[in-house]
Amino acid sequence: MSMFKPSMLTLALISAGVASSNVALAQENDAANIEEQQKVEVIEVRGFRRSVAESINTKRFANEVVESISAEDIGKLPDSSIAESIARLPGLTAQRLDGRASRVSVRGFSENESATTFNGREQVSISDNRGVEFDLYPSEIMSGVTVYKTPSASIEAEGIAGVIDMQTVRPLSKGEQVIQFNGQFEQTSFDKLNPDGDDKGFRGTISYIDQFADDTLGVAFAYTTMSSPNQEKRWNSWGYPDVETPDGNTYSILGGAKPFVRSSTLERDSAMLVLEYAPTSDLNMTFDALYVDFSDEKILRGIEVPFAWGQGTRTPLAVDDETGFVTSAITQGQRVVVRNDFEERKAELTQFGFNLEYQVSDEWSVEFDASRSEVDRQVWSIESYSGTGRGDNNGVADDLGYTFNSGNTGAQFTHGLDYSDFNLIQLGGPLSWGHSAALNNHYGLTGTEYQNTAQDGFINAPEVEDELTTLKLAAKKLLDNEYINSIDFGISYRDREKTKLSEGYFMTLADFSLSNPGMLVVPEQYRLGTADLSFIGMGEMIAYDTRALVDDGYYNLMAESLTDSKHLTRSWTVQEEVTAAFVQANIDAALGDVPVTGNVGLRYVRTEQSSQGYAFSVDADGLVVAEPTDISHDYSHLLPSINLNFAITEDQTVRFGAAKTISRARLDEMNASIDASYNPDRPDENGNHWSVSGGNPSLEPKEATGFDLSYENYFSDEGYFSVAVFYKDLNEWIFDGIYEADMSGTADPATGLVPEHSTATGSGKINGGGGDLWGYELSLALPFNIFADELEGFGLLASHTGVEQDVETPNGDEYELPGLSDSIQSFTLYYERYGFSARTSMRKRSDFKGDIYGPGFSTDQVAIQGETIWDAQIGYDFGESGIAGLEGLEMTFQVQNITEEPFVSLQGDNSLQVRDYQDYGRTYLLGFKYEL
Repeated sequence: MSMFKPSMLTLALISAGVASSNVALAQENDAANIEEQQKVEVIEVRGFRRSVAESINTKRFANEVVESISAEDIGKLPDSSIAESIARLPGLTAQRLDGRASRVSVRGFSENESATTFNGREQVSISDNRGVEFDLYPSEIMSGVTVYKTPSASIEAEGIAGVIDMQTVRPLSKGEQVIQFNGQFEQTSFDKLNPDGDDKGFRGTISYIDQFADDTLGVAFAYTTMSSPNQEKRWNSWGYPDVETPDGNTYSILGGAKPFVRSSTLERDSAMLVLEYAPTSDLNMTFDALYVDFSDEKILRGIEVPFAWGQGTRTPLAVDDETGFVTSAITQGQRVVVRNDFEERKAELTQFGFNLEYQVSDEWSVEFDASRSEVDRQVWSIESYSGTGRGDNNGVADDLGYTFNSGNTGAQFTHGLDYSDFNLIQLGGPLSWGHSAALNNHYGLTGTEYQNTAQDGFINAPEVEDELTTLKLAAKKLLDNEYINSIDFGISYRDREKTKLSEGYFMTLADFSLSNPGMLVVPEQYRLGTADLSFIGMGEMIAYDTRALVDDGYYNLMAESLTDSKHLTRSWTVQEEVTAAFVQANIDAALGDVPVTGNVGLRYVRTEQSSQGYAFSVDADGLVVAEPTDISHDYSHLLPSINLNFAITEDQTVRFGAAKTISRARLDEMNASIDASYNPDRPDENGNHWSVSGGNPSLEPKEATGFDLSYENYFSDEGYFSVAVFYKDLNEWIFDGIYEADMSGTADPATGLVPEHSTATGSGKINGGGGDLWGYELSLALPFNIFADELEGFGLLASHTGVEQDVETPNGDEYELPGLSDSIQSFTLYYERYGFSARTSMRKRSDFKGDIYGPGFSTDQVAIQGETIWDAQIGYDFGESGIAGLEGLEMTFQVQNITEEPFVSLQGDNSLQVRDYQDYGRTYLLGFKYEL
């Protein structure tokens, strides 16, 4: 029995059609409140303060523990992706990818442990795995985001960390015509780091919402286009090997480095369409569609500098006594690789959904939902090499020195050669990197002085396709009961297929042969000038148009997969068919004088998964031979959940939640591509004749049993504070180990015949081990008008999250969960009144382990240092100015990454061994919004 009495601001939000669906549902259940609502004079609520109030109401009236952000938040602070906005929510944070927030962590778990939905439907992803990269989704066309930290049985997605649901607008709920134009000019603080790069960009959005046929037909359409520059100065190391000196001491020293300057341009065109039809009060049908055309082009120029793993002599000059790390050294007789690289990452997303809700009678309602989403991603990453001569032993060598900077910012080099001289630095492979039997045989280099020297560049070309179809049929039965007001139940089906194809190509100059083994001076028409590497002390280097040289036929290509099996390991198809059924009782009761709401439910999930790949080995000639594999597995789970909300006063709520949840295995770990060998004569210690390593198609989901307890105090229309604690018992986590695999029907790659024995000893990922994760959250929304009327318009939002873990591998070794920062803070100080607005926001996280793209676009996990990122915005709404003709105009100016916070990752536990130091500078954005 709901006893909530709405505030004036809440009623105003409802009257304006902007309150959350949770608030609207609470009002539906209380006729007295609806009557009161109709008598209230509508209060004008605008801007960021309105969005704060709406987000608070969503949290307040949800049955689950949630956080939310409204369209006003996303639109008013126009971030390049939704991740920038939701990373400021309590308990959430984001990992930057090339300077942009992209991968979202929830309560210490990485993006692979949470699910992402679009209008309640699970989404495909452009990554190799399940985790969504949010820079694909334009924030400008979304109406809101809700993060479910505790589940209920009716939510159509599974994730131990939670579920992130993105929502589009419902045009009939808007209740008025809206025609709006948004524009934004963008500039980086760095001047062009590459002569052919961009330092300026633009994004624009047109949106239209309207209602027809006596408000029974609604239409919403939005189109947005973006060309967003991003620049970076990056220090990148190969690694830090240990070396022993003649006196018997062991030191770690720089193995080599690959610093560069990057200029990127993210181009994204998106269109969204929503059609809503409600011919009667009992029937509502909604069709939504989303199309995204995404392209991220990167120009990278730098000098790859071998050191301990290179040629010549090495002399340490300075050593850190505490760690034994060589902080300064010189090398003589060293050859480097001058790199002019180009990368293009393209993706195309289409998503269609249809939802039908029908009120069969006063007591019964049904819902049908269907959707289809697809994404295709192609990467074309070109590395072009140049230097003073071909191979390890030709051309002019250099004398190089390095000294590491303080503050983990990389090193400064000294050098003797002029790397901006086009006559000295020529096209071709200056080091013997082309270790390929196929490449050597093709050019007749085997046994000659030019063996392994035919690699003049390289192309990585992975592709990903992800397809997902969902169906849902559900019903609700209202009850006349003092404990349960309704029962929800239903069934759903999801069919997903994800395919990755990996390939790489050796590049060799088209005129190269054993009789013509020289380098090539860069033709005049492809020269672009120089790129400045002064930030690492290497001065200027030659710059040329690599993509045009490849397009114009200056290189021949040869597939790396002929002799390197890793591309088969990374090529696979994974299919999942998930059938689920749920029942959920919605609680509306009283415990004495305390109203109790919430739900209790049970979800049954059955999964049938299969994977197709390759079993392969390398023959005596160094060539890869492979046979197809097809392995299936199935399993099921029962997932109970309960959410209880105790309204101890009108403004205070205590919440309790408990649930069993799952997170499915990473797709690249459960594929059927394996390095396989068969011994017909003698089984191994496990009694198996097959031996395989690679993916494990029999992996099952990780499991967790979670408990949440929170106290929330809503002391103002725009203010609340909450204290929450949470605990998760983790089981069946995924680690490296030994497993048994079924090779039935798979031919021995060495013979092409299906052998007698079919079981194999596998080496790869297995379920096992686990542990505990626990933490707390403190959240505050504080409007300053509660202290004095003169402070009307001022306020702050702040949160702090602390997370601890105790997780062990099956062997009892300690394990650090990816994405876990043990301390997360967010802070926003704002002012908004009389049309003027000002805001500054901060998000901070401590050190964590994170996934990055490694060689060949594989996924590598590295130690990433904590960061603190500040943004700020000022704006003016001319609707408050009284100037005729400008009533619908708003202007904003924003600065992102004010303090130029870098992205830093380490090679190991030694804080001096910097793997990556990425300096992005600041970004400035000048925007406008005009509503007719």
